[in-house]
Amino acid sequence: MAANPGITAIMQESEGEPQCSGPTASPGAAEVTVIIVNYNVRELLQQALSSVLRAAEGLSAEIFVVDNDSVDGSVDMLRRDFPDVHVIANKKNVGFAAANNQAILASRGKYLLILNPDTIVQEDTLEALVSFMEDHPQAGAAGCKILNPDGSFARESRRAFPTPRVAFYRMTGLSRLFPRSRVFGRYNLSYLPVDEASEVDALSGSCMMVRRAALLGPWPAAPATGEFRDAAAYQGGGLLDEDFFMYGEDLDWCYRIQRAGWKIFYTPATQIIHYKGASTRKSELRYVRLFHGAMLRFADKHLQDAYPRFFLWVLRAAVVVRGLMTGLGQALRRQLLLDFLLLVAAISVLGWFRSASLVVGFPPIYYGVIAPGFAMLAVCTIGAIGGYRGRSTRLGPVLVGVAAAVVLLSAASFYFKQIAFSRAVVLACLPAGVLLLASVRLLRRGRRHLRGRTLFVGHPDEASRLRQALHASGTPPYELVGYVAAQPEQQTGDSRAMSKLGALHQLRDIVKLHRISDVVFGASSLSNKTIFTLMQRLNGLPAQCRILAEGPVQIIGNSLSQSHPDGTLLEAEEAIGALRGSNRLFDSSVALLAAVLHPLISAAARLRSPSPFWRSLAARTRQWPAVFAGRRSIVGYRSGDDFVPPVEWRLREGVFTVTEALDRNRIVQPEEAEQAYWYYVRNQSAFLDWIIVLRAVRLMKYGHRGSQA
Repeated sequence: MAANPGITAIMQESEGEPQCSGPTASPGAAEVTVIIVNYNVRELLQQALSSVLRAAEGLSAEIFVVDNDSVDGSVDMLRRDFPDVHVIANKKNVGFAAANNQAILASRGKYLLILNPDTIVQEDTLEALVSFMEDHPQAGAAGCKILNPDGSFARESRRAFPTPRVAFYRMTGLSRLFPRSRVFGRYNLSYLPVDEASEVDALSGSCMMVRRAALLGPWPAAPATGEFRDAAAYQGGGLLDEDFFMYGEDLDWCYRIQRAGWKIFYTPATQIIHYKGASTRKSELRYVRLFHGAMLRFADKHLQDAYPRFFLWVLRAAVVVRGLMTGLGQALRRQLLLDFLLLVAAISVLGWFRSASLVVGFPPIYYGVIAPGFAMLAVCTIGAIGGYRGRSTRLGPVLVGVAAAVVLLSAASFYFKQIAFSRAVVLACLPAGVLLLASVRLLRRGRRHLRGRTLFVGHPDEASRLRQALHASGTPPYELVGYVAAQPEQQTGDSRAMSKLGALHQLRDIVKLHRISDVVFGASSLSNKTIFTLMQRLNGLPAQCRILAEGPVQIIGNSLSQSHPDGTLLEAEEAIGALRGSNRLFDSSVALLAAVLHPLISAAARLRSPSPFWRSLAARTRQWPAVFAGRRSIVGYRSGDDFVPPVEWRLREGVFTVTEALDRNRIVQPEEAEQAYWYYVRNQSAFLDWIIVLRAVRLMKYGHRGSQA
C-alpha cells in the first residue's frame, strides 16, 4: 500500500515547518514507540505521559507527542516537564491521521502504540501488549480493554466494520436492544465475553498497538527514518489515510491491515481509562458531521465492490438520518426544546384562564393539538430565519416566529371551526410568547456579561489602553484575560504585564479554551474586512464581538454592552453590519412567488418570437427549488465572475448577483465588484435584496446587458 502522498507535504507547511524537539533518536530500532496527538488538553496530556513513562520502565521505548497547534501552553509544558519526549509542534491543526503519520515517519519502534492524550494506562499496559504481539506473530494490531471514567467497559474497545447490515442494526437501535445476539450485536461485538481474547474487525484509535511490519510488509533489516516514503515497495497496510481528518481512520487502517494478510486482536490482559472526547468537544455540530461523514467515506472507499448499490444507498441514508437526528438532539439540548415547552405552557395557561372565565372548558384537542402545534410553528419559523444559530440570544427572530405562528393559527381558525375556540387567546399568545422567550434570552445574555472575561485582538498598546478603561469602568469587574496580536510582534510598554494568548488563526480555540465572554477588536490595527473575517470564525460561540474605535478611551460604562457616550466602544454588529447570511425568510418568500409565476413566465419564453427578457427571467425563476433547498440565495454571487467573495463572507451563489445592481453599460472591474460585495455584506437586509432584484429585472427588461444565471 503506497503512502499517502499528502504526508510529504506536511513537513513543509505554508506557515513554516513544524518545530521538532526532544532527544536525538538512537541509530537502532526501539522496541516500542508511543505516539500521542495532542490538541488543547494540556492537563490530561500530563497525566497520560506520566502513566506512559511508568509503563515504559524496563522497555526500550520512545515517546512522540504531535501537537496540533494548541493554544493552552501544551508545547511549553512538554519541553519543560518532559525533556525526553520527542515533540512535533505543528503550525496548524492537520488532523488526527496526518499528525500520527508525522510521528510514524520519524519513529523507529518495532511496535507503534497509538494513544489518545485523554487516557491513562496501567503500569503493565506496554509490556502486556508487546508480549501479546510477540506471542501472536500473525497479529498486525492489538487493542486492550478500554474503561469509561466510571469504570464500566467501553464498547468501542472492539468493533466490526460498518457493513450495510451491521450499520442498519446499529442505526435502528437493534444492537442496543439485543446486545447478546450474534446477529444484532455485531457492531460492538457485544456478544463476546469481555474477559476473553478474540479476533475482531477493528479497534479504537484511542489505544491501538500496531506492528511496524504490518504497515510495511517484511521487517526491514535496517529501518530508516524515511522508509515509509517508498512504502509501495512493501506489501503492508501503509500509513493512516489523511482524508479522514478525524474519526473513521482507525476503521480504515484496520481494514487495510487485514487486507494485507494480518489479523486484528482484542486482549483483556491489560486495560486503560479513556476520558472520551476531551479534545473534540462533541457537542459542536462540526464534529457530528465529521463522525458521520467518516462512516460514509469508509463505505465509499471499501464497500462499493462488495455490496449492491441498493444496500450502499440504504447505508448512506441511515448514516445521514442518524447524523440529522444527532444534530437535532444537540439543538434540542440548547434552546429549541426550551422554547417549545415555554410556548406550550403559555398557550395552555391562557386557554385554561379563558375557559374558566367562560365556565366552559376547552376540549382536549386544544391542549393536545393546538398548543403543541402553535409552539411547533413558532420554533420552526425561528429556526428557519436563523434564531438558533450562534449565541441564540437575538430577539428579532423570536418576535417574527411567534407572530408568524399567531397569524397562521388565526387564519386556520377561519377555515376549521373545530379549532376556533377563542381568537382572544391566540392574540394574547403574541405578547405572552414573546415575553417568555425574550426573558430567557436576556437572562442568558446577562449571565454571559457577569462573567466578564474579555479578550482583545489587535496591537498590544491598544490592549493596554482597553485594560486601563476596564479598570475604571466600575462594576461588574471585567477581566482582560489577554490579547491576540494582529502581527507576530514583541510586547511593548505596559502590555508586558498582559498575556499574549496566541495568533489570529488560533482565535476560535482561544475563545473556547479561556471561556471568553467578550472579544474586542482594535480598529486601528485591523481592517474592517479582517475583523469581519475573524468574527465569522467565532460564529456559534457564546462570545459577544465588539470594536474599539480609534481615539482615546476615557470612560467605559458599567457594562461592555453599553456604548461609550462618544461612541468610542461600539457593538461590532452596529459597526460593520448585522452578521447574518442570506435572509432565509426573504429567500423563501421570493422563491414561493417564483414557483407560482414560473409556469406563466416559461410559457411566455416559449413563444415564437420571445424577447431575451422573458428567456432570462425564466432562467431565473427556474431556480426556485435550489433556493428552497438552501443551495442558492436570491441575491448572491456567481462563481464564474472575476471576483468571488471569500468564504468567510458567508454568501451563496445567487439567482441575482450584487453587481447586477450596478450600471451594466460598462464592464465592472474586480476592484469595484469587491467594493460592491463588501457594502452588501455590511448592510445586508431583505429591503436591500429586494432593491437589487427590482433593479436587475428592470435592467434586463430595458435591454441592458444582463447575465444569465
